[in-house]
Amino acid sequence: MPQQIRIDVRLPEGHWAGDVSRSHPSAILRIEEHMPLSKGRGTARCWCDESVETTTEQHIGIDEVRVIGEGRFHVNITAGGGGFLRPMVDLGIVPRTPFEVRDGWVEWSMVASREKARSLLARFKEESIPHRLLSTRADQSRLLTPRQREVFELATREGYWDVPRRINLTEMAVLLGIAKSTLSSQLQRIESAVVHAFKEEIRRQSP
Repeated sequence: MPQQIRIDVRLPEGHWAGDVSRSHPSAILRIEEHMPLSKGRGTARCWCDESVETTTEQHIGIDEVRVIGEGRFHVNITAGGGGFLRPMVDLGIVPRTPFEVRDGWVEWSMVASREKARSLLARFKEESIPHRLLSTRADQSRLLTPRQREVFELATREGYWDVPRRINLTEMAVLLGIAKSTLSSQLQRIESAVVHAFKEEIRRQSP
């Protein structure tokens, strides 16, 4: 059964988020979204409760900072400028977003098999990467509710997500015996759950 791991990891010198947060030790730097790109580069959408844009822009690992507003900014990360650590990349373990970085320490939550979780901790120890295991438990989270699963199965079977669609919203609402507006809301929740659950996999397969 997959394990849900919560772990604190000390980001190495040279990692932009680690260095920036060490320069602003009282700041909370939240990485709201992270996208790996080819050749070790990446992008991230961030928020911070202190002004860290100037420090970030001056970091050698950052190509560009674009301020979005309300403490939010977007960064383009150079190759080697900072991302997920090598043991995680090698094992194919991707932390969930958002996550927070404080004074050089990042708290990551991730799901992995028991074997991969053990291998990850062993690699951190072998490579002298400071870390603290906060919790580990069986991952029993449910992606869809039973009702959402029922709607998902009907939509898939009847071709709602086919191109072109074989059934429209009105016709499917009749089959389910519910209002069209109710069905539209349920489909939006299903699509949101699926996209957020598999967004990193989609990114990896769509460079």
